[in-house]
Amino acid sequence: MKLFDVYPLNNIAITKALGAYVWDDKGVQYLDMYGGHAVISIGHTHPHWVKRIEEQLEKIAFYSNSIIIPLQQQLADKLATVSGKNDFQLFLCNSGAEANENALKLASFHTGRKKILAFNKGFHGRTSLAVAATDNPSIVAPVNQTDHVDFLPFNDETALNAYFQSKGNDLAAVIIEGIQGVGGINIASDSFLRLIRNLCNQYGVVFIADSVQCGYGRSGQFFAHDVDGVQADIYSMAKGMGNGFPIGGILIAPHIQPKHFMLGTTFGGNHLACAAALAVLEVMEKEELMQNTKRIGDYLMSELSKIEAIENIRGKGLMIGFDVPEHLKGLKKKLLDDYRVFTGEAKPNVIRLLPSLALNQQQADAFLTALKKSIAELQENKSI
Repeated sequence: MKLFDVYPLNNIAITKALGAYVWDDKGVQYLDMYGGHAVISIGHTHPHWVKRIEEQLEKIAFYSNSIIIPLQQQLADKLATVSGKNDFQLFLCNSGAEANENALKLASFHTGRKKILAFNKGFHGRTSLAVAATDNPSIVAPVNQTDHVDFLPFNDETALNAYFQSKGNDLAAVIIEGIQGVGGINIASDSFLRLIRNLCNQYGVVFIADSVQCGYGRSGQFFAHDVDGVQADIYSMAKGMGNGFPIGGILIAPHIQPKHFMLGTTFGGNHLACAAALAVLEVMEKEELMQNTKRIGDYLMSELSKIEAIENIRGKGLMIGFDVPEHLKGLKKKLLDDYRVFTGEAKPNVIRLLPSLALNQQQADAFLTALKKSIAELQENKSI
């Protein structure tokens, strides 16, 4: 049987991982500045995370949500402490797409409305409504196409005001990433987020903060959306939540009330997933990873700004992007092939850095050295 061919793959098989490093089946070590697409939050195979899962596996791995699972409440309590969302409610699921799907559905239940507002270059997942709210027609199947979703330019306050004046009373939700990931590390301005909050208050619209990639401490604070004067109604979470173990969830403001069977999941909040997620929060707290994220992120941004060959360096914490000019278009491949460094990308010309929140300065310096050498060699080859 063949695997369904949906991704272009690097010809590398990773068989071992620890901290900021991974090894292939030939024993070659790589520095991971990609974090498996922002999933690795506390470092690969962190010993506390491994122990938590192993201990839970020896007790019980799974039972359905038809019974009380104490680990779910433990996770909710720890999330409240680390995120500061003490009065919010938690619904657990399995992925970022599922988290956004449930957030949008819940907003429609709550408001009784159908219209969704999303933004250009936004990415919210590949399931039915989440993909309809994603600005990429090539992954939206005909069955997913709907008139219920409108798109506006990102950070355009004039367009946002005009839209609400025209359609605000029909709107169920606004969904926005605090920092667009797949879209290329585009940061929502503080004033734009405040305007969304104010307009949602005025028109009774649910503000959904898609924090799947930019949340969970990656920006240096728990949620990138939480600028002064802004708190969303629903926060969606996944990627870094389980450090590689599949888990997602939404945090729901107290004014949105639950009703039996309005949401549901078979695997969401299972014993192993909760153990993994608890381990992540415990490590984040004990090792002060949000503080480390801000410190190392600021250092990387400062050092990257000194490299004249790259352009438009932007980001927060350890969610950083920069543009690669045309004459250096082979930079990502060279970093991987010649210097054994994994990075991410966004089309057409952005390199994305999404490493573990535990990345240290020595590892950051190793990346910077590899980057400078790669650029110099590409420039030299171009001039020959």
